Amino acid sequence: MSPLILFFNPVRHATSTYEQLQKIAQTEVVTSTSRDEFYADLQGKYHIVSIIYRTSASGAVAGPFDADFINHLPPTCKFICHNGAGYDQIDVDACTARGITVTYAPDPVTDATADLAIWLMLGALRQLNPSLGSLRQGNFKKGLSFGHDPQGKVLGILGMGRIGRAVVKRAEGFGVVARYHNRRPLSEDDAVGAEYVSFERLLAESDIISVHVPLNEHTRGLIGKKEIAQMKDGVVIVNTARGAVIDEAAMAEGLDSGKIAAVGLDVYEKEPVVNEKLLENNRALMVPHLGTHTVETLRKMEEWAMENARRAVLGEDLLSPVPEQL
Repeated sequence: MSPLILFFNPVRHATSTYEQLQKIAQTEVVTSTSRDEFYADLQGKYHIVSIIYRTSASGAVAGPFDADFINHLPPTCKFICHNGAGYDQIDVDACTARGITVTYAPDPVTDATADLAIWLMLGALRQLNPSLGSLRQGNFKKGLSFGHDPQGKVLGILGMGRIGRAVVKRAEGFGVVARYHNRRPLSEDDAVGAEYVSFERLLAESDIISVHVPLNEHTRGLIGKKEIAQMKDGVVIVNTARGAVIDEAAMAEGLDSGKIAAVGLDVYEKEPVVNEKLLENNRALMVPHLGTHTVETLRKMEEWAMENARRAVLGEDLLSPVPEQL
């Protein structure tokens, strides 16, 4: 019998790749409507699952893939193939303890997320959000504050991975001065012309701070009230990484006080709930976690995750196991 791959979400874009996968494995879309129902189904129709395919939306049914979830999986389950770059919803240590390999899809998300980060940066810097609502209320250019040009502004990249580097490359055309902070300095090529600075310098000297670190025990709440106090007056903050990297209440307070001029946000601390004070402040330019929400990017993400699943079925080297398991 061919191995069973459980899809927590149906494939919507890379359907031809899905059809090819069906030639070497059984594929089934989860019909469970709750975590407890899924646990029950693991004792029945899903008892021989070999591979689980998940997306960031899988939590709607399963909740986080935490230790409790992982420990409910049958011994036949050896792989979890996630189709995103951020996998903080998966307890990798629990997977490792159970002999389950986790893969992710880092490359496909880069361009679309970097594009959105630039849009949020420019929109926040130019104070465009107040004008959007004002225009629809019948006011044409009335009562609006002035924005700022990007030229000569210091752009601080917090987390210089694939997306951080892509943002720097895009931002070059707008005349910003790019700096970055990482756990360690990068090679000259990987730094793409940006200067390495300490975390403290990044906070103190940046006109714009763009967040690109993964969410983990070291980065949760990395930017809070103390860090915001160290920033320039009138700083702009952009976050397309994970909402919980920033203390949302502290950020909302900084916006209300004017310490923060504007924010551009794609991610939130307690998604799908958004801090009420942020919602009420029109200097918060916000979209609902749309960083990879394009047909082309979602197709590439699905293809990447299914390629990992295909290799798992055939015993080939995986495309992208998570770094913790390398």
